[in-house]
Amino acid sequence: MPSLASRTAWIESLSPWPEKFGLDRMRVLLADLGDPQRAFSAIHVVGTTGKGTAVRTIEELLAGEGFRVGAYLSPHVSGWSERIRVRGREADFEAALDRVYPFAEGATQFEVLTAAAFAEFADEGVDVAVVEAGLGGRLDATNVLDAGVVLLTNVALEHTEVLGETREAIAGEKLAVAGPSATVVLPDREFAHLVSDSELVIGGARDAAEAFAGRSIERKVEVALPGRFEQRAGGEIWDGAHTPEAADWLLERLPDRAYVLCVSILADKNVDAILQRLSQAGTTLVATRSTNPRALEAEDLADRASNHFDSVEAISEPHAALVRARQLGKPLVTGSLYLLADLYRAEEHETR
Repeated sequence: MPSLASRTAWIESLSPWPEKFGLDRMRVLLADLGDPQRAFSAIHVVGTTGKGTAVRTIEELLAGEGFRVGAYLSPHVSGWSERIRVRGREADFEAALDRVYPFAEGATQFEVLTAAAFAEFADEGVDVAVVEAGLGGRLDATNVLDAGVVLLTNVALEHTEVLGETREAIAGEKLAVAGPSATVVLPDREFAHLVSDSELVIGGARDAAEAFAGRSIERKVEVALPGRFEQRAGGEIWDGAHTPEAADWLLERLPDRAYVLCVSILADKNVDAILQRLSQAGTTLVATRSTNPRALEAEDLADRASNHFDSVEAISEPHAALVRARQLGKPLVTGSLYLLADLYRAEEHETR
């Protein structure tokens, strides 16, 4: 493989999207690393939204109970090192990638990141890793774990060309990570029939932590993740809402409905439904395009937004779009965590 200035530059050069989904590449990569995923217990978090918050909540709860905890999240917002955490802190990201680099020929970006996280957890001797799935579950690179606890946060229509056309099909893909000996934590009983052979708990992140710990956990925790209802100077809000349900959650928390929206949305999302919800937050939208290759072109997004907003502009470059939104009023930046990551990078560049 070519030598790059840093392992971070290398990971950025890899394809984020496989030509074909499957676990063969991942299993070979992990075997070359000594199968680190077998060195620790795991809690596997799947779902459409809220996975990152659930992972961090479980991490905090179990750390408070004395467990040595690793956490794996995706995507990142403020920086790559956000993805791998060990014992309450971000891991040395370059070192974690360096461990995987010699064996990663042909692997995708997400496969390398997942392998790096598992190798880091094994090297650090964690008791448990709380692992966020990437896309779906059955064919996701994280589905090499024999997780004792599986948490499903929720299910909405997303990535239908890969996961299926119905919520039932998508739930089946996500819950395929649950082995027969796993305790499965569901938000309600809607998809309980999909895991009838497993021990079932109705609840959320706290219940998943308690299922692993084997006891009640009274400690209360609040976690704040970058880009999750992040309130910034001047009343500006950044939130990575990327489904209609997440947009509803966002709307419930807005202090008013007079925002100028700065929005990018991936093409495989329920774009029109998201735009319809977001139109309740303001009448003006600046459409842009994150650097994710699956993002809609700004002009295409603007065209679709014109059905829901009184005033729409298209500015392809994310930071320029945010500057324009600030000129027009109080921005609400949303639609994609990838957009927020682009804007974080632009901020970091400005401060150098």
